[in-house]
Amino acid sequence: MAQEQECRPNTKDSKFDTYFETIQSRKKLPETLQESLTDAFAKIPVSSFPKVPGGKVIEISADSSVGEAVKILSESNILAAPVKDPNAGTSSDWRNRYLGIIDYSAIILWVLESAELAAIAISAGTATAAGVGAGTIGTLGALALGVTGPAAIAGLTAAAVGAAVAGGVAADKGLGKDAPLAAANLGEDFYKVLLEEEPFKSTTVRSILRSYRWAPFVPVATNSVMLTVLLLLSKYRLRNVPVIEPGKPDIVNFITQSAVVQGLEGCRGRDWFDCIADRSISFLGLPFMSPEEVICIQSNELVLEAFKLMRDNQIGGLPVIEGAKKKIVGNISIRDIRFLLLRTELFSNFRKLTVNDFMNKIAAATQETGKIARPITCKPDATLGSVIHTLSSQSIHRIYAVNEQEELVGVITLRDVISCFINEPSYHFDDYYGFAANEMLNH
Repeated sequence: MAQEQECRPNTKDSKFDTYFETIQSRKKLPETLQESLTDAFAKIPVSSFPKVPGGKVIEISADSSVGEAVKILSESNILAAPVKDPNAGTSSDWRNRYLGIIDYSAIILWVLESAELAAIAISAGTATAAGVGAGTIGTLGALALGVTGPAAIAGLTAAAVGAAVAGGVAADKGLGKDAPLAAANLGEDFYKVLLEEEPFKSTTVRSILRSYRWAPFVPVATNSVMLTVLLLLSKYRLRNVPVIEPGKPDIVNFITQSAVVQGLEGCRGRDWFDCIADRSISFLGLPFMSPEEVICIQSNELVLEAFKLMRDNQIGGLPVIEGAKKKIVGNISIRDIRFLLLRTELFSNFRKLTVNDFMNKIAAATQETGKIARPITCKPDATLGSVIHTLSSQSIHRIYAVNEQEELVGVITLRDVISCFINEPSYHFDDYYGFAANEMLNH
């Protein structure tokens, strides 16, 4: 069971129900098979799931800078990591030891907003304008420019906004504009301010975590069941689930959507898996979204517009298309933000950086061919098993369904694949989630 808490929810959230009910209604699996699979997952303990590579969960200190966090995520080839509070001391309660999860999603939110702030600072001359500090002028400047909520984090806005006010910058020259437009006008100065000058340079993971995270921190115990984990990763839209051992404060495993799909791939040859995997994706109602619902980016649009779309729609990647018929030419994912922060020499001309430019530069720097890798796609008559194999073997998080002309007809995500194997029993929400569901519904 998930860790227990006195407050137990007695209602479900419709935003989760709508997605999952649509999926269940489109699947054509025999009811007996679906029930058998769900019952089986409800008997598998979380402790039986394979440990993360190396056996130890990679954690990031809350006092690390955002740049350091990006470096750790990139070098470890992971998308997210638990954030540990170094001030927790020897506390045996995981609630005191962990502040949440940092991932590329949170970093993108921070980068986009910082781009706007950097634009204001540069307009004023410098982010550390003489006589402008983190005091009254900075605070008044933030209020004058309408900086509230996440943007008003202590230490992030004071100097930049204060400098803007000191320099007489009007509100409509800064935060009133979209981040991509503001950043596009910065050129090389974007990185100078964002990565080299205060207050941006020393912005910590702690300072951005609460305001920019997309999902709550919802751990499960080792004696919980895999059905709970699968539902959290599918219906409830979490991308990762930390695992704790009852009575101990440390995270002992970190189960991701990708790890689950790789685990499903390892079940090939078992009757229950093959019975579903041999079906065509269309038989299972995939892709769930129509072509009109898939969020895309044209190759000639600014790359920051792509990241803004991911931010606004809380998605992990976008198909890159050309033309009105949506011919797919590439893919851009949320983790690609690491190139902007770690390989700044590739993007010194930030003013006119399009998605196509961005993909070409990455390809030239990271691939032997120097050419943009073809997007990974499948046809509507592909089997679910072939899709799972591709997702697992290529270590990707989505595959695009296309017609014979390579025109986009849909997208299949890790979340969609996991949803094909389970449903949610009526008893499971209250009996198994405990505090987890309550935590989720309160965010």
